[in-house]
Amino acid sequence: MQLVKVETKKAPAAIGPYSQAVKAGGVLYCSGQVPLIPETGELVAGGIETQTKQSLDNLQQVLKEAGIDFNSVVKTTIYLTNLGDFSVVNEIYAGYCGKVAPARATVQVAALPKGALVEIDAIAYIG
Repeated sequence: MQLVKVETKKAPAAIGPYSQAVKAGGVLYCSGQVPLIPETGELVAGGIETQTKQSLDNLQQVLKEAGIDFNSVVKTTIYLTNLGDFSVVNEIYAGYCGKVAPARATVQVAALPKGALVEIDAIAYIG
């Protein structure tokens, strides 16, 4: 099986030794997206709402580069620095879900890169 790196300038560049996403067979493994502005690499201004939308928009761009969308996502993990934000994130996240909502885990973490409040990763079926 050949691994294929997926990369787009419409999502933030990796800030470490990892790929935005990797295709392996019929599966796309997307690295976690924090709410960075792709053009600057800076954290988007605003609170959890703005940061969640930016993280999901970044993830959407990676999926698009692979030729798919949220309808192909089978699993996500959401990392929050405050589980008190769970309901707000849920509401925004629901607007991005495909016809079948992916399986998901949501966990609270002590900290995220660049001081982000949220990070979201995904696994998708390419077919």
